[in-house]
Amino acid sequence: MHVLVVLSHPDKNSFSHAIARHFMNGVEEAGHTSELADLHAEDFDPRWSLADLAQDEGLPTPADIVREQTRIDKCDAVCMVFPLFWFGMPAMLKGWIDRVWSWGWAYDQLDNHNKSLQKDRTAVMLIPAGANPESWQPYAEIEKSMLNIWQTGTLGYFGFTDKHIHFLNGSTGSKKRRTSIGEGL
Repeated sequence: MHVLVVLSHPDKNSFSHAIARHFMNGVEEAGHTSELADLHAEDFDPRWSLADLAQDEGLPTPADIVREQTRIDKCDAVCMVFPLFWFGMPAMLKGWIDRVWSWGWAYDQLDNHNKSLQKDRTAVMLIPAGANPESWQPYAEIEKSMLNIWQTGTLGYFGFTDKHIHFLNGSTGSKKRRTSIGEGL
């Protein structure tokens, strides 16, 4: 199995980076291969533009998108690692999803809005959240909404048949707490 790990955090010393490294080490130890797509280090442009829309008119797909789609074509699973920002994903990752998983390549809502154009894959989202687990409880309904949006909308359209979303609460806490969170991965 080949896993594409998509990382969205600008700080190489962040908990998100540590999680991505930990996850990739586990992939390798299990006898699989992995590739890191560090969106900030690679200076990915998340802005959806007229060039992206031109694909719908049969014009060439922008080169940066072709590169990302080629990475996806090679993988059997995608793991997205990103910090929770205001009950959502950071703009960099959202822009990557908007631009890369494009209509006509990833899905076709006109013929069958439930059918992906992609092969079946596994998706994992590892999401550090600063709040400790106890303080997260009042937001249980918001968490359900986020899970529904990501499982049904984002991952559902893109051929992910096996979906795992993990909130890693307490990422801004003590070193002991941060270490224990990583042990559960």
